[in-house]
Amino acid sequence: MLPPDLRRKLIKMDLFPAIDLRGGRVVQLQQGDYARETRYGDDPIAIARGFEAAGARWIHVVDLDAARSGAATNRAVIGAISESVACRIETGGGVRDSAAAVALLEVGVERVVVGTAAVERPELVDELAQSFPGRVAVGLDARGRDVSTHGWTAASGLDLVDLARRFDRPGVGALVVTEISRDGMLQGPDLEQLSAVLGAVTVPVVASGGVSSLEDLRALAALRVDGRGLAGAITGTALYEGRFTTEEGIAACLLSA
Repeated sequence: MLPPDLRRKLIKMDLFPAIDLRGGRVVQLQQGDYARETRYGDDPIAIARGFEAAGARWIHVVDLDAARSGAATNRAVIGAISESVACRIETGGGVRDSAAAVALLEVGVERVVVGTAAVERPELVDELAQSFPGRVAVGLDARGRDVSTHGWTAASGLDLVDLARRFDRPGVGALVVTEISRDGMLQGPDLEQLSAVLGAVTVPVVASGGVSSLEDLRALAALRVDGRGLAGAITGTALYEGRFTTEEGIAACLLSA
């Protein structure tokens, strides 16, 4: 493993290993379908520590129960993960109001992802971005350019790029763009979709959905629109299925990869 100081200088794009929580367990869904779940472990803290030991700077945590119902049933687990590792924790799922966002920040989360509420009440993002600059991200989950909400179960009728532009403002830490049709499917990322968002905004963009190989990560790290690249890539299923290790994934995101 490269020394931390050298790794920071070479990083082109951050790898965000994913921990998706349902009932306190680590799972992955296929295309956001709660009926198509694969369980990968009962100890999310041990998994988070493994990602940290491998050199991850960020971990992306999703409360799947909260994403569907709004009830923060996994908040204590998320807090325990935050306390157990030095990685920065980005988490989303069920953040419907400022109280839910603040509660996550108070248990140690570095950045809160607002999804459904951002689509339905964009002013919530404005308020959070003003109060906690850089610590709120907007989750834009789409099939192509059609944005979905409520744990990917409801179509919003809104366009991905139009919404991305709406949130391109100071204080927003990132846009997390997920292609639902590829999530958990190991079919490769949607570079066209991501390019459209990159070309429309100036805030950092984090890609999610479809990563299946180191080649996919290298393609994401190399993606450029008007000289701008992605800030990060979230990967879950590929790691859990052994397509590559966390160390290999991080190396694929380096300038020297």
